[in-house]
Amino acid sequence: MTVFKQAVLTTALALCAQGAAAVTLVQAGSLLDRPGQPPRGASTIVVDGGTISAVLDGFVGADKYPGATVIDLRQKFVLPGLIDSHVHLTTDRAGAEQSAAAMSTNPADWAYEAGMNANKTLQAGFTTVRNLGDGSDGFTLSLRDAIAKGWVQGPRILDAGTPISATAGHMDGRNGAADWVRKESDVTNVCDSVESCRRAVRLQVGRGADVIKMATTGGVNSKIGVGLGKQMFDDEIKAVIDTAHMYGKKVAVHAHGNDGVDAALAAGADSIEHGTMLDEASVKLFLKSGAYYVPTLSTVLGYRARLAKDPNAYRPDVLKKIQWRLGVTGKSLKLAHARGVKIAFGTDAGVSKHGDNAKEFAMMVEFGMTPAEAIKAATVNAADLLGISAIAGSIEAGKSADIIAVAGSPLQDVGQLGIVGFVMTQGKVVKQ
Repeated sequence: MTVFKQAVLTTALALCAQGAAAVTLVQAGSLLDRPGQPPRGASTIVVDGGTISAVLDGFVGADKYPGATVIDLRQKFVLPGLIDSHVHLTTDRAGAEQSAAAMSTNPADWAYEAGMNANKTLQAGFTTVRNLGDGSDGFTLSLRDAIAKGWVQGPRILDAGTPISATAGHMDGRNGAADWVRKESDVTNVCDSVESCRRAVRLQVGRGADVIKMATTGGVNSKIGVGLGKQMFDDEIKAVIDTAHMYGKKVAVHAHGNDGVDAALAAGADSIEHGTMLDEASVKLFLKSGAYYVPTLSTVLGYRARLAKDPNAYRPDVLKKIQWRLGVTGKSLKLAHARGVKIAFGTDAGVSKHGDNAKEFAMMVEFGMTPAEAIKAATVNAADLLGISAIAGSIEAGKSADIIAVAGSPLQDVGQLGIVGFVMTQGKVVKQ
């Protein structure tokens, strides 16, 4: 054998060894590979690099895949990585604490805090999140890219850039601020006409936003006491949605009052976030349009925790809205679920605590969903809403190896999802 042939053979064997070593066999005692369908028994997930290459019955070992790494989850319940369709990664401070932080925190600090919260979320079993706006400094857009490059650890992120609203709308960062602060504020996300709303969308698309977030109604946390009803005109709402769709971007709409919900659905919104005042007319529009409802029930957990710690955590006009929100939470989910509206899991983490995302499951079950339906909302449905069904939401050949495991069946006890013991994201084990 010539020296050249020997070198070629040596290189080929080395490459084969590398390929074999890249294969991981995840042995699952029970496997919910396709949420919405019954779980499988003993199974083996074949992971090649960051992708699932096969799902096999029984426990397959390294004898059939020489050199493969075997992960023994034979006593565990395995399911796809979870998806939270509504988070705000930059912080989970709020009220008076958040106002003080805004005046004393440097931009780099917010970026590090966003990274910390992203890792908390991943450790909780959420391998994908849709981050629906955190300001104009681009922290989470950069974090999204850093995670995708493997520079830092976190879930896959789809980011909305800066959310859009009208002047004095929920996403106008100047609300309640002193005049000198208002003069220094970035208002490129604020629009008050068809043309300015089109421009606001294009600016976010230009920044690299994956999805467009807008507010058609007031918000609970808005530092302005003008209620929770509609705050944009129909032509402004339609301008935002039509422009986003023209660029291939879905639109997530913050809306509490049914007037703002209905206007957004009529204009073609892809999802309604919160939707705390749905009625039968709203339900009909959901069913006609095929839009998703993202209930974000967990917000009340954040409110309760902060008020228990400090009764003055919120200014009076905000506290009044919070007390209203505490009283109506879950009513819209009951109605929407009973009528067959499509539901996707979303927590609004940031209002509630990052890392506690799974507490939403128990609330969804409390207000009418079965554990199986709630899990499907956080996997198959959320992947469909985010437009990533080709890579996420189930454990199937060709999809990203986003896999978690818990001790017992969450189909029997959805609380199991709050104690995730194993997390793999894109083929990399980050918790075991």
